Parts: sequence; structure tokens; C-alpha cells
Amino acid sequence: MKRPKMITKFRATLMLEATSLEGLVAAIPSLLFPASVLFFAYLVRGVAGFGSALIAVPLLALTLPLTIVVPLVVFLDYLGSASQGLSNHECIQWNEILPLLPFSLIGVAISLYVMDSVKPEMLSLALGGFVMIFAVYQLLPVNLGKASRKISVPTGFFGGFVGTLFGTGGPFYVIYLNLRHLDKSSFRATFAAIFLIDGAMRLGGYAIKGFYTLEMLGYMASAVPIAGLGLFFGGKIHTALGRDAFVRLISVLLLGSGTALLMKA
Repeated sequence: MKRPKMITKFRATLMLEATSLEGLVAAIPSLLFPASVLFFAYLVRGVAGFGSALIAVPLLALTLPLTIVVPLVVFLDYLGSASQGLSNHECIQWNEILPLLPFSLIGVAISLYVMDSVKPEMLSLALGGFVMIFAVYQLLPVNLGKASRKISVPTGFFGGFVGTLFGTGGPFYVIYLNLRHLDKSSFRATFAAIFLIDGAMRLGGYAIKGFYTLEMLGYMASAVPIAGLGLFFGGKIHTALGRDAFVRLISVLLLGSGTALLMKA
């Protein structure tokens, strides 16, 4: 009498496993796009040393909510930067960083409130507009003069605000350091230090707001090896393109992703 029950239970188990397998197979096409985006974004970062968030966030936002995309990409960027360490730390210009920090913290706090209170469609619309504006700025021949340290006020605020909201606050810090006319070594070391400090504030804010749920931890665990592979292979690629040509190519991609986001919103 027990044998039929055992057979029935075995069949039910097989059906459950088959259903789970079918679900996994059916989900593969939807997983391929975000995996490909992450790999490409961090491949570009491995080649050029920048651009991962600018590429990954608007493209991933086409299929995932920004409240998942942004904390995920900020975590991956921070992990990548921390693993690379601070080279030439003696070149860090702390007198350029310290004026930024209070206003970056204010920007982070306000953006966390906005993420909770603004509709996702409006956030996607704002992200699409920001990405397109930055892409056009990159394509235009803009000659930057030297600015006073007073611009640390808007730079810190918008770096923290946009960085927390969209994961793409780096351009503000790049423009700020360019306006301060730092030499190449000081620029790279100072920007890396800004990113680590600003990124720590953003990650802390996301954690306080409860964005790092079990679901998010699953995304992070899946994304880390993909981003790591992109960085690894990107570091092995030697392109004949100069930095300016590379920036133009990325800008064209950003125009496309920004347009797609605006159409979606």
C-alpha cells in the first residue's frame, strides 16, 4: 500500500523539478540582456578606466526598476575601485576633496528621499534626460578655464544627489577637477579618493533605507562574477582608439540609451 504513495510522491517531485527547470529555461532570455549589459559596461571600464555606471544604469533601467539598478551598480563600482586600491595616494589633493564632502552628504540625503517619493516613471525620464545632456556635452568641443574652489558647493551637491539617484555622479567630480587644473597623477588619485568616500556615503544611505534586501543580495551575488570578468578582459584589451575617440563612442551609446529611456518613460 505504501508503494503507490511513494510513486505518486516521486512523480510529483519530478513534475516540480521539471516546472522549475522550464521556468529557469524560460527566464534565460530575460537574464541574458542584463548580464550582457553588465559584462560590456565593466569591459569598457577595464579598457578606459571609466564609464561603467553611465553605460550600465540607463540600459539596465530599461528592464529593471532604478531602486534595484542603482544600488547594484554603485556596489559593483565601489567593489571594483576598492579592489584596485588607491595608486599614487601621495598625489591626493585633500584640499580639493574636503570642501566637497558636506554638500555631497546633503545631496545623498535629499536623493534618498526623492527615490522614495517620486514615481519610477519620472525617475526614468529624469535619468534619460541627464544621460542625453551629458552625452551631448561630451561630444561638444568645450574649453574649460580655471574656476575657484567655490564651485565645490554645487559640485558636491549634484555629485552626491545625482550619484545616489542614478549612480552617475562621477561626471560632476570630473568636471570639477578639470576646472581646478590638476595634473594627471593628482587628478586620478584625487578622483579615486572622492569616489571611495562618496561611494561609501551612498552605500550607507542605501543600507539605511533598506534597499539591500535578500532579493538585492541575490542580484549582487550574480552580478559580481560578471562584472569581474568584464574588468579582467577589459584590462587585457589594448585599443588603437585614443581617449577622445573612445569618449565619443561612449557618448553615442549614451544618446541611444537615453532616447530609449525617454521613450519608455
